[in-house]
Amino acid sequence: MQLDRAEREILRILQKEGRISIVELASRIGLSESPAFRRIKALEQAGVINAYSAQVDQRKVGLQVTAFVQITLEKGDGAKLNTFLAQVEAEEYIVECHGMSGSCDYLLKVVATSMDHFSELCMQRILNFAGVKNIESQFSLWPVKQGAPLPISGS
Repeated sequence: MQLDRAEREILRILQKEGRISIVELASRIGLSESPAFRRIKALEQAGVINAYSAQVDQRKVGLQVTAFVQITLEKGDGAKLNTFLAQVEAEEYIVECHGMSGSCDYLLKVVATSMDHFSELCMQRILNFAGVKNIESQFSLWPVKQGAPLPISGS
């Protein structure tokens, strides 16, 4: 999708200030309220804006552990892969999943309340997901940069 200057600016602002009023947003991008509102709706309908959410401090809600879990799958059929992906989607403590190139097939970002909780998640759940051959975990000691807005470029 080709974005014009106003649409790019809308995206930049909304990524940082999702609760900004239409009045303030319109003023900052140099449009009146109605055209700004129409552009936002068009971006939503096109799927460019696909959700609105709040960034929550995970430690303040009791999620003290962040781990990145590398998953290697058995070579097999598509049914196992579909089951694996459904199991990943259903597990609330898996907050991100990426298909990877390189030495592992998938990289999961997993949060947990404690090391014991993380151990239970891995040993009793993730390791038993369909087709999982191997897992390897690395732990985040502290977040340096996360939830950064996407760079919206263009002329």
